Amino acid sequence: MLPLGGSALLSACGSGGDSGEAKPAPAPVTFSSAAFAAMAAPSLATPADMAKTLVNSGLDVLLSDGTQNRFKLAYQPFFMTGDLVPDGKGGTVLAGAYFDINNKPIIDTTLAGKERQYFSDSPDGTSLLSLPNANVPGIKGKAVFAVVQFEYATWAQDGKTDMYGKLPSPIAVLTLDQDQATGKLSLVKYHNVDTSPAHGLWITCGSSLSPWGTHLSSEEYEPDAFTIASNSMFKAYSQNLFGDASKANPYHYGHLPEVTVNPDGTGTIKKHYCLGRISHELIQVMPDNRTALMGDDATNGGFFMFVADKEKDLSAGSLYVAKFGAGFSIDPAAAGAPLTWVKLGSATSAEIEKLADTLKPTDIMDVATTDPKDASFTKIYLGGKVQWIRVKAGMDKAAAFLETHRYAALKGGTMAFTKMEGTTVNIKDKIAYSALQNMQSSMVKGNAAWNEAYGITLDKALNAGGVLAHTLSGGQKDTADAAINSEWVPTKTKMLLVGEDLAVADALGNLANPDKIGAPDNLKFSEKLRTLFIGEDSSYHVNNFVWAYNVDTKVLSRLVSMPSGAEATGLGVVDDLNGWTYITSNFQHPGDWSSSLHSKVKDTLDPLVRANYKDRFAAAVGYLTAEATSVKLGKL
Repeated sequence: MLPLGGSALLSACGSGGDSGEAKPAPAPVTFSSAAFAAMAAPSLATPADMAKTLVNSGLDVLLSDGTQNRFKLAYQPFFMTGDLVPDGKGGTVLAGAYFDINNKPIIDTTLAGKERQYFSDSPDGTSLLSLPNANVPGIKGKAVFAVVQFEYATWAQDGKTDMYGKLPSPIAVLTLDQDQATGKLSLVKYHNVDTSPAHGLWITCGSSLSPWGTHLSSEEYEPDAFTIASNSMFKAYSQNLFGDASKANPYHYGHLPEVTVNPDGTGTIKKHYCLGRISHELIQVMPDNRTALMGDDATNGGFFMFVADKEKDLSAGSLYVAKFGAGFSIDPAAAGAPLTWVKLGSATSAEIEKLADTLKPTDIMDVATTDPKDASFTKIYLGGKVQWIRVKAGMDKAAAFLETHRYAALKGGTMAFTKMEGTTVNIKDKIAYSALQNMQSSMVKGNAAWNEAYGITLDKALNAGGVLAHTLSGGQKDTADAAINSEWVPTKTKMLLVGEDLAVADALGNLANPDKIGAPDNLKFSEKLRTLFIGEDSSYHVNNFVWAYNVDTKVLSRLVSMPSGAEATGLGVVDDLNGWTYITSNFQHPGDWSSSLHSKVKDTLDPLVRANYKDRFAAAVGYLTAEATSVKLGKL
């Protein structure tokens, strides 16, 4: 918790003096602005710092009377995965644990005599929220809820069996007791959400909190239905979920799940099938409660938009893909590229789910991987490779919502991006931001995945990636000259921030400048702080960081360093939750060593990381706090 809410600040107040005359009480001292004091990156001079979540940053708070205070920041975990945590019924439950479609534990049997339930080392998207009618036993202050999803498990306990994508992603509701004097959050209940109504979940990555207080999850890297027979990972997923390697239907995955928290600390889930079947990372719903902007964590990915028919209801609406005009540049000083929008179709979730239940991929379109020499086929780029496709008669709606990548390319969308991940919005300035984890392959001139017609052309890759800024406007029409029913349509895109690749690794092994962003992933914006928060998923920084970028002062500040080999995840910002501001932050897979990046540190750090995080099988879910005491910096 950060001391920025009204109840978190000491108000200067007084009464009359010794004369007995009544004097007007002075105006209460309130929050004016805040800025972050950056920390240095850790080094091998203090290897313990590189093997843990390190926070040496601060928060400078300016009050309305001109007083400045500096608060030291710290990291407070709710739990580590693999911990036994309270179930709210007097017992305990395993945090981050995996369950099948019948909510039975999935057991890791890779070490004979040491069988145990699988649990994740990769917590990701987290939403923090409150309900007016919360009713959970054991709350002493106020009930606050967090929804946390677990993307995958990296390894089985034998350390040899790769489990990526082979287990159905769990998702949990945490009931937290908020101390009204300090803002501290304490876990009192952990509830595993039953995902069977959504056919189970597939690789849940980033998330966002909807304006109406639900958790908007994700399913990235949708399995290709045309090659599913040879997809051993998906077969293992199906086996673990259903007990049958052939039962899972690929068209049920790659969609948008939504979790609703109940007042008793439980949760329910539904999956929306009408927002496109793409590599959903995390979406951002605009203040109109209808327009959703979506990145696409893929090679030959696009920038997508969904406009719901009704407010606060994502179960029906229209899907669009962006078409970029000339002017895209990685130079933040460049003017940027104009955007227009291609409408792919309108649908309800129910009708697309029914199509998913009944259609095979060959019912929807023909796909060739070599040129069929047939003019009825269209050449497209998908996942870094060329294909030729032809939609079958009457199947445009099915193609738009179940084969969205292929159909968007067919319809002229700019399917040029690599790993467009988190999206967030700056409401005051009407600007949205999207992270490009890297700019490679399909964005680079001459690459096999590059299409000159898309107009996205870099002379060379930028592995360290960057953050895009999208200007939002109303009164727009799509490429068919039909009105788009939204006042929050991206109309221009330019680069806000870029990382910097190093020609030669530095002394620690960093392949990108550690004092700039590297492979940005999670993004969240705070209206109160006027700050864009950026979490890294980098194969180029020895330690990944969480950054704060003030959009007014243009100052970039390092806030957190994650354990080496871990990705920064679960980034979330709530400006005012019962008078307190919170920044949630998790990490994934500590000690996931890369030979190209960690060769100089692995031998030193591996035993430290193993000692901190259950032999590398655990990771933390938590939030940033500010110490109760502060240092007065004086008055401006």
